[in-house]
Amino acid sequence: MKVFIAGGAGFIGSHVVDHVLGASEAAVTVFDNFTSGQRWHLGHHAGDARLTVVAGDLQDRTAVADALAGHDIVYHFASNPDIAKAMTQPDIDFWQGTYLTQNLLEAMRATGVRRFVYASGSGVYGETGLKPVHEDWAPLLPISTYGASKLACEALIGAYCHMFGFRAWAFRFANVIGPRQTHGVAYDFIKKLRRDPSQLEILGDGSQSKSYIHVSDIVAAIQHVIGRAAAAFNYYNVATEDHLDVRTIAEMVAAELGLRDVAFRFTGGDRGWKGDVPVLRFDLTKIHALGWCARLGSGDAMRRAIREMLEERS
Repeated sequence: MKVFIAGGAGFIGSHVVDHVLGASEAAVTVFDNFTSGQRWHLGHHAGDARLTVVAGDLQDRTAVADALAGHDIVYHFASNPDIAKAMTQPDIDFWQGTYLTQNLLEAMRATGVRRFVYASGSGVYGETGLKPVHEDWAPLLPISTYGASKLACEALIGAYCHMFGFRAWAFRFANVIGPRQTHGVAYDFIKKLRRDPSQLEILGDGSQSKSYIHVSDIVAAIQHVIGRAAAAFNYYNVATEDHLDVRTIAEMVAAELGLRDVAFRFTGGDRGWKGDVPVLRFDLTKIHALGWCARLGSGDAMRRAIREMLEERS
């Protein structure tokens, strides 16, 4: 078995590398341009002859096809990881999302690789309030270019499955947290409080609430589903059954840093930025029926992730 992981030096991708190398005899090729991925994420695999790291960009379809030939399955984690960036770079999610996915699909078609795992996201649903969203929710109306790109990529993948005989699995993740993350609410709070332990700026009013899932549960969900879901195109929500609000996360970060009497400064409004979905609830019936559920709830996952991030930065 030869596994190709685009974005394999990034947050989620590097954890999938860990799992594949640790749980099987498979050979792994990581293809990454290292704009957000980090070489140290893979450093503990130095000397493992099964791992090949290719520094390359998915925009170069020839380079992708050359690296991809002979593999059995592709995992695609390469995209812009920061939803808010589109406020100043409106085309970033096209060029670093939709376009890259199209290039990768075409490289797969040219080289005969037909199994594809895609990291989608909850942004495809748009603003749905407190109503739990199932995978066949309609209409899908993203409110960010990030969500729009993820939805476009899912559509492309589904088309390739039916036109060219691909089999694919798309995962609509909740907010993923854990070691090696490079952005996110708790990550930002840690940075801010280390600069100034006396006060913390919080985007919005602090009431925004979502599911937060540990990266270890994400990796487990992916492996569970691809071993059991056998349609041409499979798509699943992956989340916890509960949620956390932003103010609670701020309190957790302050507590883990040993800080008391931190002044919270809210910027106001019901969301952090334009395109931010302030409240989201998942219907997890489909993935639970397949036999998977998250080991950690949002609170335990967040607490563990905060401690892991603090340890990385100690």
